[in-house]
Amino acid sequence: MGTDIYGVIEVREPFNALWPDQKRQWVECMNLYPIYPGNGYDGFGCLFGERNWAGWEPVAEGRSLPTDVSETVCKDYEHLARADRAVHGSTWISWPELRDLDMTVRLPARGILGFGDSPGDGTWVQCRIDDQWPNEFIAEYGLSPMSGSPADTPYGTWWQDGTGRQDGFWGQRKSKTMFQYKPTISRHDVLGLGTGWDHVFAVMQTLAHRFGDEGVRLIAWFD
Repeated sequence: MGTDIYGVIEVREPFNALWPDQKRQWVECMNLYPIYPGNGYDGFGCLFGERNWAGWEPVAEGRSLPTDVSETVCKDYEHLARADRAVHGSTWISWPELRDLDMTVRLPARGILGFGDSPGDGTWVQCRIDDQWPNEFIAEYGLSPMSGSPADTPYGTWWQDGTGRQDGFWGQRKSKTMFQYKPTISRHDVLGLGTGWDHVFAVMQTLAHRFGDEGVRLIAWFD
């Protein structure tokens, strides 16, 4: 089963200065979709610890809904949570936290290994590589054409015969599997230009010009 994100950008109630005794502190501004229409697990893990296959230290994991969450967002979340037991991982992150992220921070790993039919398709699997190849990977594919430890293996792309995924009615394996061993990734790689999160950051930055840096935040949960 895949994991999807649901999110809402909230802003501070703009009329609080006029009516300081009102209870509503935050209001729903816009849904995360379609600003971010994807389900990139790299970004989920880096920001929220969800589907964190790479082992990022998440920025905003498991915070639950804010105590002052807007009534609309609270009701929407509670309705979805009652209707679908898969709903989980509610959290939030402020615009200043996103604004001040050090995008040069790199995953403390030796590299990233991807394998499957081709990058980006439904068969493609990625795993973090430290000082040893994963046991599950060795059991399935062996070390060939990688000889020795990850430290001794140059980064690159190659294909291995007779190791493709099972396909079709007879469960026959495809003739080849593609392997891609590359250097470790940074926050910019998973949150920067072209990931979709760049658009989210841009929208929140624009809203901050109107509502203040501390007046914009993202509420999120998963299923």
